[in-house]
Amino acid sequence: MESEFGASYITIEDDEGNEFELEHLSTLEFEGDEYMVFLPADMDEDDPDYGFVILKVEEVDGEEQFVSVDDEEKLQRIYDYYMEQVFSDEEEEIPED
Repeated sequence: MESEFGASYITIEDDEGNEFELEHLSTLEFEGDEYMVFLPADMDEDDPDYGFVILKVEEVDGEEQFVSVDDEEKLQRIYDYYMEQVFSDEEEEIPED
């Protein structure tokens, strides 16, 4: 996601205390829930673990929290939905002759 001020980044911490910087690409609603799509900002693209990070947004005590999606089938459906959105946006941007 690009804003008028540039890319948006967040830092998250896993259960083991490791911090990761993520670049926010998109926020989407899927099956009534809100999800955010990220790419690792501090990882080399050639790293085998490099790829999209999709996190569910939940509100707890008035604060947004990110929750991992543990259901692999649901994660795949969210990914497929996101890719459909990306490709439909690209098709709309292509000027017709």
